[in-house]
Amino acid sequence: MQQHIRKVAIIGTGLVGSSAAYSILNQGICDELIMIDINKERAIGESLDLSHCIDFTNSRTKVHAGTYQDLGDVDIVVITAGPPPKPGQTRLDTLGIGAKIMEDMIPQIMASGFNGIFLIASNPVDIITYLVWKISGLPRNRVIGTGTSLDSSRLKTYLSEILDVDPRSIYGYTMGEHGDSQFAAWSHVSIGGKPLLQILDERKGEFGHIDLDQIVEDVKKVGFEILKRKGTTYYGIGNAIAFITKSIFNDDHRIIALSCVLDGEYGESELCTGVPAIITREGIKEIIELRLTVEEQEKFRKSTAVLRDYLASLGYEEKILATV
Repeated sequence: MQQHIRKVAIIGTGLVGSSAAYSILNQGICDELIMIDINKERAIGESLDLSHCIDFTNSRTKVHAGTYQDLGDVDIVVITAGPPPKPGQTRLDTLGIGAKIMEDMIPQIMASGFNGIFLIASNPVDIITYLVWKISGLPRNRVIGTGTSLDSSRLKTYLSEILDVDPRSIYGYTMGEHGDSQFAAWSHVSIGGKPLLQILDERKGEFGHIDLDQIVEDVKKVGFEILKRKGTTYYGIGNAIAFITKSIFNDDHRIIALSCVLDGEYGESELCTGVPAIITREGIKEIIELRLTVEEQEKFRKSTAVLRDYLASLGYEEKILATV
């Protein structure tokens, strides 16, 4: 009886990578987990520590350190390598270092024979996802960024506290850049199927104090609030990585706000940004094109313009295109 071994590799075993590994292991998402880092001793240490969790979990996952040469038969390569933004920086300010890491790393991964799915969490995630797609040569459905999945979760968390409802009963997304130009598609946010804007209109006495613009600002800035207090964020994004990985393996057809390569969707091409998409065993099955309001369309356009301008200003678009 033949059985497919579900294999995941995590490149970058810092706080984000190790948190993602911990979530993946505890949920029994894969059969084998490979930890890779430029600091090989760190990767070995994390692997040993994680392997000691197995006795307390419901499934056995083999955990070990590895190299790029081990990735030929891996299903999903998770990339978390890269510097977190420092106080006063935006995620886009880490692009220079992140791009150089990808230029060195991705060809080595592809040389192993890797033909699976890339899941990227390294910031600035939208641009890094685009670079990985260009360098790897893989189809766009198999190069995925975590995008605004975490931002959408944060949005639901804030709304759940205000409306006193489980965040899992709230449906909606933030879209665009995983950064300062993102926006909430309020016209498509619903609570148990009822549009949020309708609820706010009908219950002005109870919810008239809610400032939707401030909620979006809070979502944008909360990562940096966490950074100021503890150095960086890792539990939320670590669990988001595990959630997306599980959705891929389970062929869930779940809709998640991810950084996707656009090819005409929302009037954009040759760009990665956060949009709702159906995730399956083959990666992105379909990008969901929401009917945005005029105001939301303009916010989306401005967000994609930020990404295009920043990439072009650093010269990386031409540089990457010259390598493929």
